[in-house]
Amino acid sequence: MRGLLGKKIGMTTYFAENGSAVPVTVVEVGPCSIIQIKTTEKEGYNAFQIGYEALKPKFKTVFRNNKKVKKHVRPVKPMEGHFKKAEVQPLRHILEIKTTDTTKYNVGDEVKIDIFNVDEKVDVSGITKGRGFTGGVKRWGWGGGRASHGSMFHRRVGSVGQSSSASKIFKNKKMPGHYGAAKRTVQNLTVIKIDPEKNVMLIKGSIPGANGNVILVKKAAKVSK
Repeated sequence: MRGLLGKKIGMTTYFAENGSAVPVTVVEVGPCSIIQIKTTEKEGYNAFQIGYEALKPKFKTVFRNNKKVKKHVRPVKPMEGHFKKAEVQPLRHILEIKTTDTTKYNVGDEVKIDIFNVDEKVDVSGITKGRGFTGGVKRWGWGGGRASHGSMFHRRVGSVGQSSSASKIFKNKKMPGHYGAAKRTVQNLTVIKIDPEKNVMLIKGSIPGANGNVILVKKAAKVSK
């Protein structure tokens, strides 16, 4: 098992034994349940399908024959059968993690934070904070125009096209637009401390996303020397 789903809690300062202050991100990792095991013989590749965070059932009131009836709307029937087959409770977040060996775990097993070790390198993936529609200065780091009085060109886009040669704006031109809310991965972060009882891990540095966002913590794919 190369990784687990978790949740970003926030950032703090960790004081090492030598007295140095280390900026760390507090992350809740797992436990995750194995819902399905995919093999090369059946699906064409080896992978574990894991789930994280219990999904509480939800009902809504509908009218049938002029009577109020509670209708079960979550989880949907196909997924409910999928969880029932694996003999695990319905889970909110589902993800596949590819692997080379599927023999160490069985369907229904619970995988915890103890698959990671202190001082191990990990890659953390998450969704960055969404900032909506922003200008080019904030989105791309443009320098902007003069700040003097009467300049009329402070944070504007300026000229973007050609006069006659192409007479169009080329694709992928850096322009104002939607910024953030994109998947990003930070590689080679160091695990500072692990608390197996609370399923909490301290990771050196910052990771993508806001507090409370779901993240993926995996063993580093490219370990830096």
